[in-house]
Amino acid sequence: MRKTLGLLALLFASVVAHAGDASPLPKLKLDPTRVAVAGLSSGAYMATQAQLAYPEIFHGAAIVAGGPYGCAGGQLATALGSCMKGTPAPDVDALVARARKLSADGRIGPLADLAGSHVYLLHGRDDAMVAPSVAGAGARFYETLRDSVPGLANMRVRDDGARAFAHNLPVAGKGDDCDKSVSPFLGHCGFDAAGAIFAELFGKPAHAVAASRGELHTFDQDALRPDGKDAFLAAEGYVYLPPSCAAGKPCGLLVALHGCKQNAEAVGEAFVRDAGFNRWADAYDVAVLYPQARASFAPLNPQACWDWWGYSGADYDTRQGVQLRWLVDAVHALGLPATR
Repeated sequence: MRKTLGLLALLFASVVAHAGDASPLPKLKLDPTRVAVAGLSSGAYMATQAQLAYPEIFHGAAIVAGGPYGCAGGQLATALGSCMKGTPAPDVDALVARARKLSADGRIGPLADLAGSHVYLLHGRDDAMVAPSVAGAGARFYETLRDSVPGLANMRVRDDGARAFAHNLPVAGKGDDCDKSVSPFLGHCGFDAAGAIFAELFGKPAHAVAASRGELHTFDQDALRPDGKDAFLAAEGYVYLPPSCAAGKPCGLLVALHGCKQNAEAVGEAFVRDAGFNRWADAYDVAVLYPQARASFAPLNPQACWDWWGYSGADYDTRQGVQLRWLVDAVHALGLPATR
């Protein structure tokens, strides 16, 4: 027992020392009109939460294999059933009504700030984890918002759900895992999802980049805990800086959110290096922030998912949610000017 306790103490000391060595986020010259969020699976649900809670910050969102905002209603059973399997189907009209009420109460951002935003919803027709019908409901949620909220007629919503791939993020190379949902959940489908996401959110680039030339850094996530509160994140996250951003030139920002079991502890640096975002970041002069969730059993989140059902608290999908507050603090730490 004494030997075991000694090993645990050494492990704890090592983790604390490693976390203390992490650097803060760099200060960039961010263009506030070029800030967007993207995510896969739980990261997709988190991305739509980020955009709805802070539409004045996130002017674009790419939702890969995710459903409508507020789908789980704070219930894990609903998340696993209606919001993944589609049984029963998500009630889009009720979810839109809830979003409008939350916005009116100031618990999420003014929906009018979605004007001109770009939303890209990508999902595979062979996805057995998050049913295509659920992802389709996510698209209908945005379309209903656009058509029912005054001033949102110019919000662009694209539903891209006809492609043949499973529950993963498609990458440009070809392989035998496109129709599978296996770690690290990057399907070699011959379709460059990262390139499509950048084109949808930021427009066409002036040039293509064959390989990334910037730098991937780790940073101290614990230093950004809102009011010192645990946001249930890993000690370290990643940020990719294209050469132009590192040199102090004006820079956009994409927040890229991993899916469940896709954090660095589970897959190493596969997602942050191989998903394809960094190469396109160079072409667009856009930094990429890769926050990292952490696995836990108290609260119950063994697969390091982002909170889209309430494990971090009842306000998880509002401006009061601890993970959303952390995310906004991180964006401001990178140099986004305060708007309000």
